[in-house]
Amino acid sequence: MVSVEELLQPDKAPLLGVAFAVLAIAVGTIYFVSTRKPKPCLDPENWTKFKLVQRTQLSHNVAKFRFALPTPTSVLGLPIGQHISCQGKDAEGEEVLKPYTPTTLDSDVGYFDLVIKMYPLGRMSHHFRKLQEGEYLAVRGPKGRFKYQPGQVRAFGMLAGGSGITPMFQVTRAILENPKDKTNVYLIYGNVTYDDILLKDELDNLVKTYPSRFQVYHVLNQPPEGWTGGVGFITKEMIQTHCPAPASDIQILRCGPPPMNKAMASHIDELGYTKEMQFQF
Repeated sequence: MVSVEELLQPDKAPLLGVAFAVLAIAVGTIYFVSTRKPKPCLDPENWTKFKLVQRTQLSHNVAKFRFALPTPTSVLGLPIGQHISCQGKDAEGEEVLKPYTPTTLDSDVGYFDLVIKMYPLGRMSHHFRKLQEGEYLAVRGPKGRFKYQPGQVRAFGMLAGGSGITPMFQVTRAILENPKDKTNVYLIYGNVTYDDILLKDELDNLVKTYPSRFQVYHVLNQPPEGWTGGVGFITKEMIQTHCPAPASDIQILRCGPPPMNKAMASHIDELGYTKEMQFQF
């Protein structure tokens, strides 16, 4: 083996050049591999099947479904605020498609999670009720019009109802977990009962971790005794109190059942939010 001292001698200059060239190639290769983004698993045109590896029942009609990606380092490849289409069969055996937003991000490698509320007469709900660990779900995407870049607004106001929390949670996580993103988030989340609140532990944890940047105001139609949050439906006054005021650098996002979306659109119009300040998932 040639020593460093020998390489530094004039007659060994060619060897020194080769050594540096090999080192540069090795360093460059390591840098390329370490910085290269993993190839997304999603295909916008074709259905891809993912294996259900864990099903966790969260309440009588809500469960979290964890699906494995091809490798432990694979990423789903879903842009922030967008969703996927899921394919299944209803109680009659007919094919049904429905959009869902994973609660995981691409920073959660090797898997993705769906938190699903299963309704008694829901066609896709039937498919998820029957889906067991080891079985596969066909998925296609990304889908959606929402495009987010860190810092594109000073603050978001979010109006969510029921399972409409999932895109809000995904966007909020992406914002708060990015140290370079200073956006503030103000969420009003409406449900029928306390037990209907999806992702409550996760939301509480985000509030605790980022108290100056994330606030949640819960509204219940049928609150338990001693409830200190909002009661009834989300009102114009609640939005005025708990969301950022109309401005060119804020945006109000909404996602919930159609009647709620219609009512929220009316409220924020009346409060002076322009169309550019609004987005409905």
